[in-house]
Amino acid sequence: MQHDHLLHRLGAGGLAALSGAKPAAATGLDRRTFLKIGAGSGFALGIFPAGAQAPKADVPGTMTPGQQPSAFVRIAPDGTVTVSIGKIDIGQGVHTALPMVVADEMDADWSKVRAEFAPAGDAYKDPLFGIQMVGGSTSIKNSWTQYREIGARTRAMLLSAAARRWNVTAASLTADRGVVTGVSGQRATYGELAEAAMAEPVPLSVVLKTPKQFKIIGRPTGRLDARPKSTGRQQFGIDMALPGLRTVLVLRPPVFGAKVASFDATAAKAISGVEEVFEVPLDRGATGIAVVANGFWPARTAREALQVQWNTDGVERADSAALLAQYRQLATQPGLPVSRSDLSALAGAPHRIVAEYELPYLAHTPMEPLNCTIDLREGQCTVWVGSQFQTIDQATVAQVLGLDPKQVTLNTLMAGGGFGRRAVPTSDYVFEAAQVAKARRAAGRTGPIKLVWTREDDVKGGYYRPMHVHRAEIGIDARGRVLAWKHTIVGQSIITGTPFEPMMLKNGVDSTMTEGVADSAYGFPMTLEVHHPKVNVPVLWWRSVGHTHTAFVMETLVDEIARTVGADPFDYRRKALAKHPRHLAALDLVKRKSGYGTRRLPAGHAFGVAVHESFDTVVAYVVEASMEGGRPVLHRVTGAVHCNLAVNPRSIEAQVQGGLLMGLGMTLPGAEITLKDGIVQQGNWNDYRVATHAQMPQVEVFIVPSADPPTGVGEPSLPPLAPAFANALAAVTGKRLRRLPFAV
Repeated sequence: MQHDHLLHRLGAGGLAALSGAKPAAATGLDRRTFLKIGAGSGFALGIFPAGAQAPKADVPGTMTPGQQPSAFVRIAPDGTVTVSIGKIDIGQGVHTALPMVVADEMDADWSKVRAEFAPAGDAYKDPLFGIQMVGGSTSIKNSWTQYREIGARTRAMLLSAAARRWNVTAASLTADRGVVTGVSGQRATYGELAEAAMAEPVPLSVVLKTPKQFKIIGRPTGRLDARPKSTGRQQFGIDMALPGLRTVLVLRPPVFGAKVASFDATAAKAISGVEEVFEVPLDRGATGIAVVANGFWPARTAREALQVQWNTDGVERADSAALLAQYRQLATQPGLPVSRSDLSALAGAPHRIVAEYELPYLAHTPMEPLNCTIDLREGQCTVWVGSQFQTIDQATVAQVLGLDPKQVTLNTLMAGGGFGRRAVPTSDYVFEAAQVAKARRAAGRTGPIKLVWTREDDVKGGYYRPMHVHRAEIGIDARGRVLAWKHTIVGQSIITGTPFEPMMLKNGVDSTMTEGVADSAYGFPMTLEVHHPKVNVPVLWWRSVGHTHTAFVMETLVDEIARTVGADPFDYRRKALAKHPRHLAALDLVKRKSGYGTRRLPAGHAFGVAVHESFDTVVAYVVEASMEGGRPVLHRVTGAVHCNLAVNPRSIEAQVQGGLLMGLGMTLPGAEITLKDGIVQQGNWNDYRVATHAQMPQVEVFIVPSADPPTGVGEPSLPPLAPAFANALAAVTGKRLRRLPFAV
């Protein structure tokens, strides 16, 4: 494996956030000792004294870098408050939501709040998982208390500075909208107090607001990046421009893991603007050809002119049809045990359902293709990248270049989508960029490079959501009570061979593949087994990870059980989930708002219901669908979300809309990656289908009121959409859909 160094540095901990799992106590590592690498303690900015040293982490009575306002808040003389965000924004709205959290506890003037991305650094590591990252819908959930305390500490230091100026007690002062006021009418803005506040000690403990005291949190708020994005001024990684910057494209093997046998670059080098052509190591042990040019177009033209012979000796050539046959056969055989229950009632049950599901490989295809800019100098390196895993990518660059991670400055850039693709444990595109920089240095060439993947590169040679087959045998009585349930899942592990394997692969079972089944809120007695075939196809988490397939299977099966015994699918779910108040609250809200059971639908239309919990958030849908000209049509979606306290309801609504549209895309013909003789057959959106505005139904989103600490929203809206749609179509046609994309 190319990146065993990461496993050593990460230790036995892992990224449970990506699957909603909890850290395993068996690892023996606590969160403080997990991954002690990074780029220092962050910025010496804002209200921390210039040149002063922040208290080191893990010293009793002091604060970690992640608790220090100096790394997160900068106040300008005009009162502008800039909040540094230790996360990447890939569309989930964290660029606005986390500043809202800080600003509310600060009592800042929201109109003067700005946000910026922080570089890789200790201060910005996730407080729960110990690395700087975005994944598993944890940005707000894990940083909720941290960013509130940052805001509250900043406010306390500003009040302390004002109290010292006016010779009064801080308790006698009030703060509101960026202004501190005294009982005698004294008044000072945050901008006026900022310099003095820098000299104040940072309080170890602070009192946080109650939800009733929030002035910004919970209010629908426009995103800080909305205007630059809508006007085209927002800069993404692919827009990076530096003096002397060269563009790099890599020709990768058509079969995963193949190597260059020989190549002829004569025609490529003859193209104007092309400067270098050389072989380079790639991720997963492959090799390819890097083309360095003074622009994208000459690099691409030269790449197409290369003549390459590939060595595929010993490399498996995966084939989708053959894999599907293999998976179906495995699904009928005993697998690795996950849970056991009594199956004796299965054969004699009054009603029996036997169902097999097929779910294909899926590509991420973010709007902005992958890219990474690197400027390697003597003894130091600067990276600009839209990374979901800053700490890992920083360590990857350092390892390839023979540097210490502290010699690598990694700047986080706005990313045009990700869906998990920018969270690669082995950092393929970042790894490649570092290898190109290393090769150029060895050849005496210097200057910044920007490695770019085209969308075709990513569709044909990236990472994919694994293909899966589910097989379920269910015995139920006349009332719909589940007597026995035998369930087998077949699919590649996305954890095997990554630094997270020691934590998240338990007894050979990848917990990300069984989430949504093994921990289903329905609590049906179930014997669950899995098979993890090893296939030469790179796989990775995809938006909502295992829930992408498990929710479809579970929610269509639950619907089928209800219909089998003549029960209303909504009422059946409500009864089965009686011990889960958050599920019930979401179901009741969506029923009331959708008119389920009371609103008369046009002829040929039907309701479909689904509810699913992922990443600690419950989402319930009621959809309206029909068949038109033999084609499934989704007309309306009503959604209810229980994510506890809603930091920014407007952003939550946007996330649900985006997630359900991506979930709808899973159902469309052509929404699958297929392989033949080891080669991916799709190349771009012309033959790999994604949902667009043309398929977008009428959508209404409602949020269950709550004052409890927030949970994740970026991913949970995707899983229930496809099963709700399938359930509606089953009501229309009488045919159960057990394959994605739909085959009707």
